[in-house]
Amino acid sequence: MRFLMRALLFLVILGGLVLGGAYLYAGTLPGPTIELKSPEKFVGQNTQLEFAVDASGTEVPNVDAVFEQDGQATTIFTTDASAQPQGEVKQEGPNRMFVIRPIGKQALPTLKAGSARVTVTATAPVLYGIRTASTSVTRDLEVRLDPPRVGVVSLHHFINHGGPEFVVFRATPPDVVAGVRVGTVEYPAFAGSTVGIQDPAVRVAFFVLGYDQDLTSPVIVFARDPAGNQATSNVQRKPSRKPFAKSRIEINDTFLQTVVPAIAENTPGAGIDTTDLLRGFLTINRDLRKQNNATIAALAAKTKPEMLWREAFSQLSNSAIESRFADYRTYYHQGKEIDQQVHLGFDLASLQQAAVESANRGIVILANYLGIYGNCVIVDHGLGVQSLYAHMSTLDVKEGDTVEKGQTLGRTGATGLAGGDHLHFTMLVNGVSVNPVELWDPHWMEDRVFRKIREAGGQAPTLK
Repeated sequence: MRFLMRALLFLVILGGLVLGGAYLYAGTLPGPTIELKSPEKFVGQNTQLEFAVDASGTEVPNVDAVFEQDGQATTIFTTDASAQPQGEVKQEGPNRMFVIRPIGKQALPTLKAGSARVTVTATAPVLYGIRTASTSVTRDLEVRLDPPRVGVVSLHHFINHGGPEFVVFRATPPDVVAGVRVGTVEYPAFAGSTVGIQDPAVRVAFFVLGYDQDLTSPVIVFARDPAGNQATSNVQRKPSRKPFAKSRIEINDTFLQTVVPAIAENTPGAGIDTTDLLRGFLTINRDLRKQNNATIAALAAKTKPEMLWREAFSQLSNSAIESRFADYRTYYHQGKEIDQQVHLGFDLASLQQAAVESANRGIVILANYLGIYGNCVIVDHGLGVQSLYAHMSTLDVKEGDTVEKGQTLGRTGATGLAGGDHLHFTMLVNGVSVNPVELWDPHWMEDRVFRKIREAGGQAPTLK
């Protein structure tokens, strides 16, 4: 009997030690993982709190988020269903949740400008519920509630459908992101100091009324601060409709045999079928065209924040225009319609393998084979303005070269999706193709760009 009592006591002590050890061990286990995504630093009128909680290996934890300002703590989210307020909860798995909760002035009326703090705490059971483990993440914030200020300075904005324009405007405070919005498309602005304007609040920007946008699309300048507060102002303008041509393009088997295998060879991984040339052509004309245009648009990020040119752009010397900007093309093969695309540039014909000159001073940001464009050069002229030269037979420049207006970039050719020797020429504004006719015109450059810069106190030549 005494032995049994000792054995039982031993088991009780052993069990107590095991449980105590387990309890102590559970206390060392990590709590849930918290990823506080937003806000990073600022809170504005419409800021949202966004965070994810991951409690891998256990049930979804209890979560609370608290906003503190001037000693006042406000619960802005809790998983306690009996409490308020709640936020939008997205369950991203059995152990992970994503929370979105507005915390701007509209959601928290007592919010005021100044410093603040947000703390997210998540608690979950560990080791079969023996104990709980908690994690807290705290972030210091700055509340900004006053909207930026923005207003147009320049006068006379006349814009052609598919063409560019230029605007001078003021935007404050200094840390705002500013630009022009045409419909839903945004164009970045650059500091006025890049064109010699001394007022630090002045910004300048090129923008486009796209060929595929409505003629009455709203055009505004905007300023957006780091807290997400935004101000806008309308740009008074007079848009002009421009007719775009429609063309019928006949595709014959000789053309397919010429271009499809060559493009497929130079574009490995594009999935171009060379056993069925018509199918391969459609892949090139549709899918590869989209990929190439996305590549071109992405190169807008490489623009220099300065105006690298001091005169109007120029057309290829001694060239005739074979097709114009925004030509709506319908493709036919053996009398059957097979595709439709828009030609976003000018086709310029001269002598075979004619010298291709840079349309203006700038920096080469691409000199390589580019799908439908074949051997291609793109020159950045600064302030988001770039020029593209395609189907070239040879390239005489490389990426990073500074080129002067009229400098030879290479020779015309028929590489890429081309039926004969010519130059495909495109002007771009922040990656958007535009009709180059205005940029070729010294009178347009003087009245629409350089005049506005000088009237705002900047430095620009006078063109006659």
